[in-house]
Amino acid sequence: MLKKYLEAGQVVGTHGVRGDLRVKPWCDSAAFLARFRTLYLDAGQTPVRVRAAHVVKNMLVLRLDGVDSVERADLLRGRVLYFDRADAHLPPGRYFMDDLIGLGVYDADTFVYYGRLTEILRTGANDVYRVTSMDHKNYLLPAVPEMVRQIDLKKGRMLVRPIKGIFDDED
Repeated sequence: MLKKYLEAGQVVGTHGVRGDLRVKPWCDSAAFLARFRTLYLDAGQTPVRVRAAHVVKNMLVLRLDGVDSVERADLLRGRVLYFDRADAHLPPGRYFMDDLIGLGVYDADTFVYYGRLTEILRTGANDVYRVTSMDHKNYLLPAVPEMVRQIDLKKGRMLVRPIKGIFDDED
């Protein structure tokens, strides 16, 4: 089952003297988060209205209702902000990282089970998926269309066509 509230980022400090917050985004871009009018604290339990948002050096700067001083803003330092999945719209073929973690990874041609996607590594050029097999071996799979053939969140699986050597333990 897909989570209703997804982690957006973490409050890392204050900005200015009016109680604005500096937020380190946990997604592709701070600009994606700047579009939300409501974010949440406490794993989605506490909504907070966003009065203003802008991006400064890949960080999100937020002004929230009820946070009008540096002292109040500082109380939120270290807290995680969440967004409601229903408020986010991704283009086809794009997925939230939280939705990919835990997918079963299978060969697209033979349906051989390779393991579970356990981590997504952000390398800059393209993401790399860490796949952990049933015998606890870790494999690194480049997240490129040539290898990742299909993602099916409803079935909880990813079909891949890996190049030789990724899963067959060749040296």
